[in-house]
Amino acid sequence: MKRFLSLVVVTLMILSMFAGCSTNENVTNEEAKTIGLAISTLNNPFFVDLEAGAKAKAQELGVTLVTLDSQDDSATEMSNVEDLINQGVDIIMINPTDSDAVKSAVEAANKANIPVITLDRGANGGEVVSHIASDNVAGGKLAGEYVIELLGGKGKVVELEGIPGASAARDRGQGFNEAISGTDIEVVAKQTANFDRAEGLTVMENILQAQPEIDAVFAHNDEMALGAIEAIKASKRDILVVGFDATDDAKAAVESGEMAATVEQLPKEIGSMGVEAAVKILNGEKVESMMPVDLQLVKK
Repeated sequence: MKRFLSLVVVTLMILSMFAGCSTNENVTNEEAKTIGLAISTLNNPFFVDLEAGAKAKAQELGVTLVTLDSQDDSATEMSNVEDLINQGVDIIMINPTDSDAVKSAVEAANKANIPVITLDRGANGGEVVSHIASDNVAGGKLAGEYVIELLGGKGKVVELEGIPGASAARDRGQGFNEAISGTDIEVVAKQTANFDRAEGLTVMENILQAQPEIDAVFAHNDEMALGAIEAIKASKRDILVVGFDATDDAKAAVESGEMAATVEQLPKEIGSMGVEAAVKILNGEKVESMMPVDLQLVKK
């Protein structure tokens, strides 16, 4: 009888151990969440910072982050989103290359019942649970108001535009032009340089040749602004430049006096807030459909 009772006790202990292991494994599997991030490009310091903010928050919250680089190409972006869907991620964050073109990618995720969050740039179509970005219109106005201050309300300016169709380019341009309307400031040239430093240099070189009088440049991002500065330095002309994003290179240019100012919109915070919102959504919590991120003007 004693042997029998001992055998029963041992058996119960073993079964209890297996049950415990099985329960722990199930909890782990249930809690392990994967967030996909389709980012417009990792060839731009701003979006490198955005991904860094997302990575840090993902690590803090114990979720997996899978990032795919769209290389500023809408077709690659679509392929990346399809890849994330096939990988079975739980939620997708998209930093669109183009606000119109991204519609198909968002709709593909919708069809797969995967929630979508957009970061920095919006989507003109499909169902998006939340959009996290700075108020780009307000940022454009901030830049415009500073140009007005620097020029005393009159002068000739150049506007270097971002990627056509990107909501950030549209909104920043809108804010800037609303700010300078009603003043004696005239936009003598407006041309896209696709948010790219090399293109900013080339486009600005051409504009400098065509426009004998330029007092200031507003670029929709710092990469274009930094390219424009190189062209202006080579021309030996005295022209104020205001950028947007406050990348490390831009802030260094402001400090050295090469750039007049840049609008800071905290990309790491955008990435961090994106992951935080994603986890809340996956936990069944409600989040705001629009979540603004603070911005400020950086000047010497």
